Amino acid sequence: MGAGPGKALGIRNHSSDFLSPWSVLTNGSDASREGGLEIGAQCSDEPRGPGAVWPPPAACPSAWPGFPSVMARFWACVAGAGFFLAFLVLHSRFCGFRLPPHLHFAFKISWRAEEILYRLDVDWPMYSEYFTGATFCVAVDSLNGLVYVAQRGDNIPKVLVFTEDGYFLRAWNYTVDTPHGIFAASTLHEQSVWITDVGSGSYGHTIKKYNSFGDLVQVLGTPGKKGTGLNPLQFDNPAELYVEDTGDIYIVDGDGGLNNRLIKLSQDYMILWLHGENGTGPAKFNIPHSVTVDSAGRVWVADRGNKRLQVFDKDSGEWLGAWNNCFTEEGPSSVRFTPDGKYLIAAQLRLSRLLVAAAPPVGSIGRCSVISTIQLADQVSPHLLDVSAKTGAIYVAEIGAKQVQKFVPMNSSFSSFGSYVSLPEDVSRGSWDSQNRG
Repeated sequence: MGAGPGKALGIRNHSSDFLSPWSVLTNGSDASREGGLEIGAQCSDEPRGPGAVWPPPAACPSAWPGFPSVMARFWACVAGAGFFLAFLVLHSRFCGFRLPPHLHFAFKISWRAEEILYRLDVDWPMYSEYFTGATFCVAVDSLNGLVYVAQRGDNIPKVLVFTEDGYFLRAWNYTVDTPHGIFAASTLHEQSVWITDVGSGSYGHTIKKYNSFGDLVQVLGTPGKKGTGLNPLQFDNPAELYVEDTGDIYIVDGDGGLNNRLIKLSQDYMILWLHGENGTGPAKFNIPHSVTVDSAGRVWVADRGNKRLQVFDKDSGEWLGAWNNCFTEEGPSSVRFTPDGKYLIAAQLRLSRLLVAAAPPVGSIGRCSVISTIQLADQVSPHLLDVSAKTGAIYVAEIGAKQVQKFVPMNSSFSSFGSYVSLPEDVSRGSWDSQNRG
């Protein structure tokens, strides 16, 4: 079809007198009919007679006196919405602002192109009915593919043993009063399970070592008696411990009570160094709740009451620094590293949230930089967590939901708007279980 200068094609559907201003062809002059559409050339301010095209083509400025103002308002709205979105994202990232639950999906956006992401494994464990009490802690024996869960309650097994695939193996309930923390130490030479017991009964105020079948091997502390002594070693409320492959043990003793201290023991249970004073300064604690060691030889302590992570040299005990900028709302209750050592994972109990932060390089502590968050359902209350050294999966013991959940790394690269980690609250299995299971 030919086209002449200064002309446009208008399109009208004979079944309607309305035509969107977007439905305009701007090249051509010859009229034709096709499929019930009348196409004709017209650009005039003269009164339109029968057969004239209406509305007039957008190429005729005088025919659309309000069109520029409409478009201006449209683009103003787009710009305003973009500004508002950017404000919410930046405010939530840097000012600790929490969005209401129904806006979680819209604004939990990651700005990095390459991240480690996690998805909930809804099939772990195979049968959640085995959880019959408040699940306080979880430990992974990656060498043997086992997961140990310790729970509290009357007339229930205190320790449950699963495979990493979710199959239940066994339970035991020997010499455990009130478990708080658990650690699975597994090497080619030894397989053991350590439990911190904060009970006030005959087994409490101790740290106990078991074999994988629940046979008691070793007791640290004075059973049934709290204290602050070092010779013999006494505990009040030991929160957690971490055992290296060398056999060295790191203990945080201070889930409330008499002590706020970090102790390093040798494999024959001799004290190598300790920091043991209540306070807010460097190497002082207020509820030291979790401990781990990274691949660079640094000891990380979740100083929960002071809303920070403190870092020490594992050999000398020298204080290296602290992270507190990530924990302005609530202090960390648990801390672990991913197997590759690139990311630190921390739990926040009352916020029901997990933080994934970039691990600092060797020789520097710097500031905490959150990569992503995993938002759990309200009142799930993640207490302590562990990470599989083989698969990188995160196992989270949730005292509010009375369960352990497993999050599996997806290990994929996404664009900036595809790197979404947080789970909407109505998707997390905890939002169903905590309401529907006793």
